[in-house]
Amino acid sequence: MNLPTIIAVASGGALGALGRVFLFSLSAKYCNDYLPWGTVLVNLIGSFIIGIAFAYFHNNPHIHTIVKTFIISGFLGALTTYSTFAIESFFLLEGGKIVEAFLSMLINLIGTIALAAIGYLGYMYLMKQI
Repeated sequence: MNLPTIIAVASGGALGALGRVFLFSLSAKYCNDYLPWGTVLVNLIGSFIIGIAFAYFHNNPHIHTIVKTFIISGFLGALTTYSTFAIESFFLLEGGKIVEAFLSMLINLIGTIALAAIGYLGYMYLMKQI
């Protein structure tokens, strides 16, 4: 790994981590505590953005790999969180909140895949319309 790659990942990661904290604080303020909405929110938003990003990169192959690394590995890698999803699901299960645990798992797993697909396919569709 070279210095520009390290800088791209670190700077993108810093912005993604700040975005995660911001979205977690919004969810804590405006959402109930039935589900871990902060985690759901960052994972769904991040998946939608990565779908758009991959479609954009597909249509613009000239984009430098450092820019892709900044966005994908740095920003989106820090914004989204599989590990928090995993431990929150475990805590819900351990606390006997079976319905909440499986609902969170369903939203995170199916929702993120669906939103990545919607972001990707939506971008590709819009580019054909322009």
